[in-house]
Amino acid sequence: MCRVVVDTNVFISSRLSLLGNPAKVMNLIADGEMELYYSLDILDEYVRVLAYKRLNFSVEHQKTAIEDIKSIGILINPSKSNIELPDKSDIIFYDAAKAAGAYLITGNLKHYPSEAHIISPAQFIEMYGG
Repeated sequence: MCRVVVDTNVFISSRLSLLGNPAKVMNLIADGEMELYYSLDILDEYVRVLAYKRLNFSVEHQKTAIEDIKSIGILINPSKSNIELPDKSDIIFYDAAKAAGAYLITGNLKHYPSEAHIISPAQFIEMYGG
C-alpha cells in the first residue's frame, strides 16, 4: 500500500474545497487506499493552522478534522534530520516522510529538495488517483 505524509497546505486545502486535488488525496486516504503517516509535530501544526481566524473553521470543524487524522493516520516518531530547508517548519514533514518511506505531498515543492518522493497533489493524483 502507498504511504503518504500530507503537508499542512494540502490538508487545509482539502478542508476548504471538496473538489480539488488536495481533497482527492485526502479521499484516497479516507477510503483506505493510502496509508497516512503523521507525527505529533505535524498534528500540532495542523491544529495551529486550522485555528487561523481567516480560515473561519468552527471549533467543531477543527476538532473533527483532527479526529479524522487520528482515526485514519498512523502516528510515528521520526528522527530529526539536519537538512537545510527554506522554511525550517517544513522539516517535520520531510522527516516523517523519510521515516515512513512515504511520499510527501505538498503544494510547496519549492520548499523542499527535488527528490522523487516529494510531489504535488496533482502529480500524486495523476500517478495514483486517476
